[in-house]
Amino acid sequence: MRRRNQKALFFFLAIPLGLGFLIGFLSQPTASYEALVKPFFAPPGFVFPIVWTILYLLMGISSYLIAQSNNPRRYPALITYMEQLFVNLAWSPIFFTLNFRFLAFLWILFLIYLVVKMIVQFKRVSHRAAYLQIPYLLWLIFAALLNFSIVILNL
Repeated sequence: MRRRNQKALFFFLAIPLGLGFLIGFLSQPTASYEALVKPFFAPPGFVFPIVWTILYLLMGISSYLIAQSNNPRRYPALITYMEQLFVNLAWSPIFFTLNFRFLAFLWILFLIYLVVKMIVQFKRVSHRAAYLQIPYLLWLIFAALLNFSIVILNL
C-alpha cells in the first residue's frame, strides 16, 4: 500500500474510532442505568466497547474503500455514511445521559434505516464495503431489541 493510501486509511479509521471513543467516554452508563431491569440476553458491559471498536474499524475500512473509488456514486454514499455516524453517536447521550430510553429506541430505528440506506449506496460503489457493514446492521438490530426490552421491563 502506498504511503498516501496508508495515510488516507488511517484518516478514515480515525474518524469513527476517535468519535466513538469520545462519545463513549462522555456518556458512560450511570448508576441509573445499572439499576434498570435488563433482559436475560443483555451482554455483560465489557462486551460493548469490544464490539463497537470492531464495528468502528469496519466502518472506517468501508468508508475508505468508498472514498478511494472513482465511482461518482461515492459522494452520496459518503454523505449517508456521515449522517448515520452522527445519528449513531447521538444515541449514547440520549440513552445514558438524558435517560430518554423510548426516544433512544426510536432513534436507533432511524439509525437502522440510515444504515440500510448506506449499505445499498455502498453496494453500488463497492460490494466489499457494503458487506463489511452487515455486522453493524445486525448489531444495531440486536441493540434495538435490547433497548426496547429495557423500556418494556422498566415501565
